[in-house]
Amino acid sequence: MLADPSPWRPVEPPARMPLGPDAAATPDPAPALLHPVAAIAALAALGGASFCFVTGESLPVGLLPQLSAGLRVSLSAIGLLVTIYAVVVVVVSAPLTHLTRGIARRPLLVGLLATFVVATLAASAAPSYAWLVAARVVIALAQAIFWSIVAVVAVGLLPPQFRGRAIVGVFAGSSLALILGIPAATWIGQQVGWRLAFAGLSGLGLLDLAALAVLLPPMRSNEGHAAVGAQPDARRYRLTVLTTILCVSGSFTAYTYVTAFLTRVSGLPLRAVAPVLLLTGLADAAGILAVGLLIDRHPAAARAGPVAVLAASLILLFAFGTVGVATVVLEACAGIGLSGVAISLQSHVLVVAPRRTDIASAWYSASFNVGIATGPVIGSLVLTTLGLRFTPLAGAGLVLLGLVAILAELRLFRRTLPG
Repeated sequence: MLADPSPWRPVEPPARMPLGPDAAATPDPAPALLHPVAAIAALAALGGASFCFVTGESLPVGLLPQLSAGLRVSLSAIGLLVTIYAVVVVVVSAPLTHLTRGIARRPLLVGLLATFVVATLAASAAPSYAWLVAARVVIALAQAIFWSIVAVVAVGLLPPQFRGRAIVGVFAGSSLALILGIPAATWIGQQVGWRLAFAGLSGLGLLDLAALAVLLPPMRSNEGHAAVGAQPDARRYRLTVLTTILCVSGSFTAYTYVTAFLTRVSGLPLRAVAPVLLLTGLADAAGILAVGLLIDRHPAAARAGPVAVLAASLILLFAFGTVGVATVVLEACAGIGLSGVAISLQSHVLVVAPRRTDIASAWYSASFNVGIATGPVIGSLVLTTLGLRFTPLAGAGLVLLGLVAILAELRLFRRTLPG
């Protein structure tokens, strides 16, 4: 009888193997593959978790006045909530991922989302600023581990040839958070108070927690094809991390000051800012979809293309930033570029990871947050020395360096090809 050609062909489950310090280098055989419907349902639950974490991370930005008035602190103090959150993720991602390497993925992810639910609910009852900071730090600790393992788990749900589509499922939740989650939570906070916005998000997390507990199959950290890199290469991995830092820093050098750029340079009214940001969020989702369709068949183009789009968009923003219509279009193009960079480089990390993909993803997550943290600082320096108009140009310079790193990584790959 002919072998079943379907990529969903089940395989024999692996024998139980003890977890030791060297287990990362030799993954267990792949577990039995889920039915496609079950795999997609589990992937949707992971996307829902990413929706919750991204919405929670950025929620203080939309509720600055309400939090400031309710807790009787300055706007800048509330703004620090986002900075503290990012710093925690950068510092603890790799260490916590290493410490939790022996925990099966389903109970770990359920525990992380449970931590999010409880800490977000605690944040809604915060009697003081210090209480809110403590609750946010707990959520950041959970998110640090979550982003280190979620892509690995998602890829493990599908056959290897669907790696890109699995990551799209996770990042789709992030895009929905930008398009729907943060605006909706901000509106709720403005209408009925910031405490109910946090409480509502906690309730949403509880629903997704139940979905994860039911839909996610048992998985061990060293189990299946996603446990280690398909083409492990330390040099290519380091270049991928460097590209991430450069591209994200360059993007946030300009994006952090987008409201001021739109109103002062482009001459748009303040009421136009929200629609432009919504358009950028929609473009972000379009970028994820486009790269997701491309990445499994043309991975090199899927990595270099978004970086080139992001660099070109920022250069043209500097050149034509005084033209309102052009600025709106170019901001959308920059959103497409950044989302494409995020998904393509995350997928590539799982290919070139030198050893365990979860540790490699942890450093990737940390590098992404390094870019988020350093971009505004660079933009501030450009703003005070050259002026607001030059922030996209400075960002483009960093992204172009990222493109050089991508091309260097592709050159290394070609050298490893036989013949």
